[in-house]
Amino acid sequence: MKTRLVPFVLLAALCLVTAARADAPKGGPRFLGPKPPEKVKRVVTLAPSLTETVLALGAGSTLVGVSRFDEAKEVAGLPRVGGFIDPSVEAVVAIKPDLLLVQPGPGNQRPVEKLAELGIPVLLLPLHTVADTLAALGAVGKALGKEKEAEALVHSIESTRARIREAAKTLKPPRVLLVYGFEPLVVAGPGSFADELLRDAGAINIAADAGSAYPVYSVERAIRARPDVVVDASDVDVGKDKLVALPGLSQARWVEVPSMALLQPGPSLGRGLEELFWLLHPSMKPDAGTVR
Repeated sequence: MKTRLVPFVLLAALCLVTAARADAPKGGPRFLGPKPPEKVKRVVTLAPSLTETVLALGAGSTLVGVSRFDEAKEVAGLPRVGGFIDPSVEAVVAIKPDLLLVQPGPGNQRPVEKLAELGIPVLLLPLHTVADTLAALGAVGKALGKEKEAEALVHSIESTRARIREAAKTLKPPRVLLVYGFEPLVVAGPGSFADELLRDAGAINIAADAGSAYPVYSVERAIRARPDVVVDASDVDVGKDKLVALPGLSQARWVEVPSMALLQPGPSLGRGLEELFWLLHPSMKPDAGTVR
């Protein structure tokens, strides 16, 4: 049984499946409730990717509360304020944050709006696409007085994407299925940031014909598509053995993501893209460093 990844990965994907069928928040970063102070000193985050963003910006000292899914050693001793879809209003209010960072979704809409009504400044940060992720980096950087640091992170991610795309041009594009969960089969579909990174890495996403970014995908469709590579980004192996043995999937090369970098839409996306590129094109992986 896997233990290296937290259940947040599949939970977030399933929440986004629900969002596709509901009125998901649209647009870029925006504030709810009162505006935060000019100098933010106390920050609470409701998703590991947002915690990672604050840390990457060099503002880790402002963090005073995180979600129960956070595993970064830098926040090991901080209070937990609930999860992505079930944040505790009471726990957040008790910490008295200057700013609450939220990845919005239909599951957390009511408690987040309640927190804004109670006077907690909230910054909503959609994280569905790479563009969303880069916009979120900029918005958090501006809110925390770390604009130069945010610009540097965005530039690094964009430079890595350009370099990987160039390297992929000369390679045969593999047909890929990226899986977040096996029972049900939840995959990276069109419009997800992982779908964008698959294309950056020179791959053909066989689930590009799905109707949403994180669909529950038909096993029969996956079998018919006969992927060359199946990327296992799940947090548990339940149901995997059945799929591995099926015709149309048994001949695929099965690989596992080596870290959370590809799974959290945040400042580590550049590293996640490099890891994905090497998984799909193992002959291109150098002994050390990055793709040249």
